[in-house]
Amino acid sequence: MKTVLKSAVAVLAVPASLLSTSINASAQTVMPDACKSEMSASGDMKMPEMPMGQMAEHQKAMMEGMQQMRPAMMQGMMAKDPDVSFVCGMIAHHMGAISMSEVELKYGDDQQAKAMAEKIIDAQKKEIEEMTSWVNEHAK
Repeated sequence: MKTVLKSAVAVLAVPASLLSTSINASAQTVMPDACKSEMSASGDMKMPEMPMGQMAEHQKAMMEGMQQMRPAMMQGMMAKDPDVSFVCGMIAHHMGAISMSEVELKYGDDQQAKAMAEKIIDAQKKEIEEMTSWVNEHAK
């Protein structure tokens, strides 16, 4: 999976501002207040105040996973066909969920959170397989 993610990161730089309004608006409505501590009043996510070198190991691992997932997701969503765009973007998004879940399994202490991470990994891998098959059949 990591190889697929790394190869998918063949970088297409899409400014976050192109997508931030709709993404942030929907994320604000469902995110618990405790999850918003690093968000500005406008809902835009702030970059970490501390350099990567000062972050805890789990924070570094989460940031690295997100840095790998985001370009792949943006690249996937640039497909001209809206269905292919959606599915390709979701494949990368699911890879990000797996990466975050692996970080939880490595660094987390709470057994309920670890169980959620394992469940996410299993579900997302299955969905990635389904979506990959769909793309292989439908992408022109």
